[in-house]
Amino acid sequence: MIELTLKDGSIRQAEAGQSAAEVIKGIGMGLYKAACCVKINGEVKDLRTVLTENCSFEVMTFDSIEGKKAFWHTASHILAQAVKRLYPEAKLAIGPAIDNGFYYDFDVEKPFTADELVKIEAEMKQIVKEGIPLEQFELPPAEALKKLEEMGEPYKVELCSEHAGKGEPISFYKQGDFTDLCAGPHLMTTAPVKAFKLLSCTGAYWRGSEKNKMLSRIYGTAYPKAAELEAYLKQLEEAKLRDHNKLGRELELFTTVDCIGQGLPIMLPKGARVIQLLQRFVEDEEQRRGYLLTKTPLMAKSDLYKISGHWDHYKEGMFVLGDEEKDKEVFALRPMTCPFQYQVFLNRPRSYRDLPMRLGETSTLFRNEDSGEMHGLIRVRQFTISEGHLILRPEQLEDEFRGCLELANYMLTTLGLADDVTYRFSQWDPNNTEKYIGTPEQWDEAQGAMKKILDHLGIHYTIGIDEAAFYGPKLDIQIKNVHGKEDTLITIQIDQMLAQLFGMEYTDVDGTKRRPYIIHRTSLGCYERTLALLIEKYAGAFPLWLAPEQVKLIPIADRHMDYTLELARKLEAAGMRITVDDRAEKVGYKIRQAVLEKVPYMLTIGDNEVESKTVSVRSRRDGDLGSMTQDALLAKLVEEVATKKI
Repeated sequence: MIELTLKDGSIRQAEAGQSAAEVIKGIGMGLYKAACCVKINGEVKDLRTVLTENCSFEVMTFDSIEGKKAFWHTASHILAQAVKRLYPEAKLAIGPAIDNGFYYDFDVEKPFTADELVKIEAEMKQIVKEGIPLEQFELPPAEALKKLEEMGEPYKVELCSEHAGKGEPISFYKQGDFTDLCAGPHLMTTAPVKAFKLLSCTGAYWRGSEKNKMLSRIYGTAYPKAAELEAYLKQLEEAKLRDHNKLGRELELFTTVDCIGQGLPIMLPKGARVIQLLQRFVEDEEQRRGYLLTKTPLMAKSDLYKISGHWDHYKEGMFVLGDEEKDKEVFALRPMTCPFQYQVFLNRPRSYRDLPMRLGETSTLFRNEDSGEMHGLIRVRQFTISEGHLILRPEQLEDEFRGCLELANYMLTTLGLADDVTYRFSQWDPNNTEKYIGTPEQWDEAQGAMKKILDHLGIHYTIGIDEAAFYGPKLDIQIKNVHGKEDTLITIQIDQMLAQLFGMEYTDVDGTKRRPYIIHRTSLGCYERTLALLIEKYAGAFPLWLAPEQVKLIPIADRHMDYTLELARKLEAAGMRITVDDRAEKVGYKIRQAVLEKVPYMLTIGDNEVESKTVSVRSRRDGDLGSMTQDALLAKLVEEVATKKI
């Protein structure tokens, strides 16, 4: 007998050699029917996993992230089986679970139409109705390759070949007449996937590279109950209304132009104003916190990037100007600011009295993103970021890290995003050391230092293996857009490596030379991405202090223009961003237009207002506020801006 420690701490005995599924049946059939996968000693495992020794044992249902992933992964196999039944010539690529469902990539002669998706859904329903068991089996690499070649699946052959060199068995899953190369985990049968919907079909390059063939990607989602699916689909429709890529264009915040290029947005006046306000907010706050402002070049010779390691570890993501084989000097647009800002420290000899040195810059950066990865303002090829580097003594590390985190949280709270973020402790992968610099000992030291700091600060975080920067671990502050896709908004990184590569040192109290530690951080992150998230958060109705247009003045007739312009000048003198709508249109129409433009305050001016030197105020949020004196209105607006009321 073996002992299983359950989630509640209780001990359950089981026969060695039993599968996880059999153990769960013994606990209760209700739990077995809900089970999607298990965690054994903290690792996600398939329900078919055989138990051979004492371990911790946790059943993961659809209510857990791990359970959802297994459920959606099985749904992707049901999709693939349906496609192969209907279109036997289709070639299979990959079909993972994603944040809100799943997708599968197919190589087909022409993209699937909406009518074909309906047909595929019908076949999926039949597969679910059949309740086909999923069987997991393994083959030696050579046999696995031969099987996939015989199946006529070239993409699977490519994937299998990459793993064959390790000499480990290759995992497959079989469900009836369908077999797929897959590591799992999966549900026991197709039957639980009762409610699903295929959402769209798009093009996607194989492995995300435009150098490869364009495949046909079908997106879908699935739930155990129809009511859950209906709720999600309703949420999806609401999300479409907030999608920054749609709303940002309608509100004339930004646009894109084909002849300029993908991932290179044009900020229209309103969008440019919001970003300017964010930048000023960040720069002023950083100055209050002791940051020194720098301004560094947008490009550099390859020599700089070779010193920093970016040339070896990040070159594919850079825009390189020149040919290394032909040109005497090759330049590249900067993908980050760190090697440039180090030159400020290196400008003259430094002592411990100079530290910590907090350097901040509003940096424009360039990254050669794959076309398939770009989306609106969320991921672009040119962007501006609130980048900073803190050069410090080792004993200052925790205090300065805390200061960076406090600054980031202050920014998020002020913008109303604090409740929407999560924290990820991004670490290196010791099994994939080629993409990193430094020794395992250095990484253990850096990650140990960060863990100690995060735990001491009480940060609740998840761990992301192989998510670190090539030179050090980082705390990534993650946020999801309206469609549920997660991206990094803010990052704080600990670096013990690059100071050595650049020969950075300072004279310590005892006169010895020492290497500084470096914290790489952003206060707010990428301004374009932040703008996108704010559009979606507020559905384009920005708080007053961030609104590109704060007040719209609406005179009822021409005879009211003199008083309207007098009031406009007074508001402008107080720093308000105002416009006067003097068009020959009805007042109701002008108000409706201002509401559609998400203007926070609308001021209507007629005979009564001119005579009494007042103004009729309508708030976007609170509706009709009635008549107010000029001074009362001004005091209200100035206070709302000064306090950055959300």
